Amino acid sequence: MLFQSSLRKELSRSFGATLVILVTVVMTMTLIRTLGQASRGTFNPSDVTLVMGYTVLAYTPTLISMSLFIAIIGTLSRMYHDSEMVIWFCGGKGLSSFLFPLFRFSWPIFGVITLLALLVLPWTNQRIDDLKNQYEKRGDLDRIEPGQFQESANGTRVFFVEKNTSGQQTGANVFIASTEFGKETVTSARSGRIDHLPQGRFLMLNSGQRLETVSSTNDIKVSEFETYGTQVTVNPFVGEETTFINTRSTLDLIKTPSEAALGELSWRVGLTLAAINFVIIGVAISNVNPRVGKSINLILSLFIFVIYFNLLNLGQNWIASGKMPFTYYMLALHGGVFTLAVFWLAKRHNNWHWRNFLGDRNAQIPHQKVRP
Repeated sequence: MLFQSSLRKELSRSFGATLVILVTVVMTMTLIRTLGQASRGTFNPSDVTLVMGYTVLAYTPTLISMSLFIAIIGTLSRMYHDSEMVIWFCGGKGLSSFLFPLFRFSWPIFGVITLLALLVLPWTNQRIDDLKNQYEKRGDLDRIEPGQFQESANGTRVFFVEKNTSGQQTGANVFIASTEFGKETVTSARSGRIDHLPQGRFLMLNSGQRLETVSSTNDIKVSEFETYGTQVTVNPFVGEETTFINTRSTLDLIKTPSEAALGELSWRVGLTLAAINFVIIGVAISNVNPRVGKSINLILSLFIFVIYFNLLNLGQNWIASGKMPFTYYMLALHGGVFTLAVFWLAKRHNNWHWRNFLGDRNAQIPHQKVRP
């Protein structure tokens, strides 16, 4: 059918172009933020590309929903502006007739959003968390960079090496400051090397000095040494692993429906429900007033999109904190938006006015002829 085919063809072009632009913008912003996190030591600089890719993939459901919404608004607004809507209206197509071709075009997109939100989103969050934990839990010697002060994993030691050789196994002008067991110790040496002993990895220092201060008494002890060894082995995987709620699978959230799990589940399910409501809202608000300009619809759509997704985040926090039940929130937000969107669409389809409900008194007065 010409009506449906022409509409879907233009929607495809608009949706693809919008998605490419949004992904490019988000990739640029994510790259800048990831580089900043890598410079602060949150991620390994060599993993910047991976972290950026996982982050953009986590944002993809939101970007797809926004692209679909903007594509519908832009396509219908263009049809209004070029008077194509008048032709379809004169041909017997009402405003509600656009819902069927729009949903026929959008249902594969709904499937992709659902797949990404329920399956891919927790996996990407888990991968980002794993990369972050692996870099944070690396050994103390692995943190050392020549010419930079580096803090140990537990925060009790600070290392400095002027330069290193032989694959970071030996270094010159080594400095170590530590605070342990109520003592502050400053150790400096001309050179150091890493030895693997049965007790673990040791940093062996040569030709140095050790300054030890007791915090309670301020006693100072100075000693010189030819060879001094300190154990620096840290098992990167010792300790209790912390599992964040956004990294748990959707099936796990359903099996253990705690308040935090239901809050995360409301966000993932809400991404698909919001995309469905955006199709109806897009048809309802698409209109062009020549006095205002066609860009007002895009501004209004972005405003509605921001409000809707802020309510999703707010509702997730309310459910996680126990302020609102999961079922009531889903019905209130998504059901309420669906009802308002359908009523708005019906109002425009039937050309309702507030006078239709209050009644027009002038229309009830019969017209009388005036006799000469």
